[in-house]
Amino acid sequence: MTQSVTLDALDRRLIHALQIDGRASFSTIATVLGAPERTVARRYHRLRSALVIRVVGLVDSRRIGMLDWFVRIDCAPDATDALTTALAQRDDTSWIAPLAGGTQLTCMAHTPVAGPDNGRPLFDHLLRTPGIRDVEAGCVLRPVAGVGGWAGRTSALDAAEQTALLGPTPQSPDGAEDLAEASGRRDAEARLAGELALDGRADVAHLAAATGWSASTVRRRIAGLRAAGVLHFEVDVSPSHFGFPLEALVWLEVTPAALKDVTQALSRLPAVAFAAVTTGRASVFAMVQCRDTGALHDFLASELGALPGIGRMETALVERRAKRAGPLLLPTMAQPAQRFPARPTAHRVRQTAPTSWRSRR
Repeated sequence: MTQSVTLDALDRRLIHALQIDGRASFSTIATVLGAPERTVARRYHRLRSALVIRVVGLVDSRRIGMLDWFVRIDCAPDATDALTTALAQRDDTSWIAPLAGGTQLTCMAHTPVAGPDNGRPLFDHLLRTPGIRDVEAGCVLRPVAGVGGWAGRTSALDAAEQTALLGPTPQSPDGAEDLAEASGRRDAEARLAGELALDGRADVAHLAAATGWSASTVRRRIAGLRAAGVLHFEVDVSPSHFGFPLEALVWLEVTPAALKDVTQALSRLPAVAFAAVTTGRASVFAMVQCRDTGALHDFLASELGALPGIGRMETALVERRAKRAGPLLLPTMAQPAQRFPARPTAHRVRQTAPTSWRSRR
């Protein structure tokens, strides 16, 4: 559980800088922020130790032959906690949240695009798990908002400061396509992805030891994966620290002719933390951050209400986030009665890369 921490202006500027480049050196960030390097480093370590922020390395599922699914599970009230715990321990889930009311939970799941199983084991296990009454899964066809970070945490730096942190576009010495394909066959890159998922700012010496590569090879591989669009870095931080404690999930049924206009509008709305076009009854799914229920009402009635082409809308309030973008760092005790087959063990504190990154021997 994160501690109660109030973010000041420097904290917010630091978080914005890390969202732009999660592996930027403290000296570079300090220069852009106009603060002493020791102060910037101390602020980062304070926030990370308090479990307020964490930089995580994330793999683009589409680039490595995976699909992202938004899964909505209806279950008995006495099964919700056990199922949440079991799902959070898996390495193929993220953004797990029981919904207010106690009988539903949602998560993102990652499955292979093709193959003999085609991701069915996860969904089959869910349907066979006691206490689960229904499973609804929508495949993410295209993210349309929030890919570069929620606007609420990316508004602290001006345009010149952001440009200074972006630097030159990274170039892949091995070629983006070759590198993306090779990443699916190499254990070392799977270990690299796993370490960066735990700590996106892990030092090069640690990553070299984990992969068996030299420090220069680690730097080159990270640069290549980023240039290929396979790897990016995200600041894992709760919007509640920015004064937006209310999170709502919104499902929109949008007419095909209006889909482009609606998704473009969502990408410009500051309350939208993430949105995507998906399969299923609702063609658009969104995560929305608000200060309170009044602000949520205004968002639904005024901002969404002004968009033509939305035929039906469904909303749900998130009770809590059991898991965000990155893997769990703290041991989680499994419920004795839960029977859901978690791929990692109950006290898992490490993360491996998706299946298609692992060596196929």
